Amino acid sequence: MPSPFVHLELNTPDLAKAKDFYGQLFGWTFDDNNMGEAGIYSLFKPDSGPGGGMFSMPEGPTAWTPYVGVDDLKAATDKAAELGAKVLVREQEVPGHGSFSLLNDPTGAMVALWQPKQA
Repeated sequence: MPSPFVHLELNTPDLAKAKDFYGQLFGWTFDDNNMGEAGIYSLFKPDSGPGGGMFSMPEGPTAWTPYVGVDDLKAATDKAAELGAKVLVREQEVPGHGSFSLLNDPTGAMVALWQPKQA
């Protein structure tokens, strides 16, 4: 399957409550990463399927954002824009891991594109 979902991310106003809920519901454990002024980013990895992260960004919506893997982030972002997506964040690097773009598709749904760091 080309371009699979590779990461899921939850922005929540109450990170502790979300971690407690999902941890009890699915047995997920979390690896908390201090992101300085950006707060805590809690990674999780279920036994199968894509993993993800949770964080609190008060100005953002409370919602899950799916990340779809792509081979060429710039080309995929450009194509999405040509197809009517609104590009919210263009080719943002996550140091040591890869880069992402954040979009609203033509229907308004949020989706992110992810290109892992090249070795």
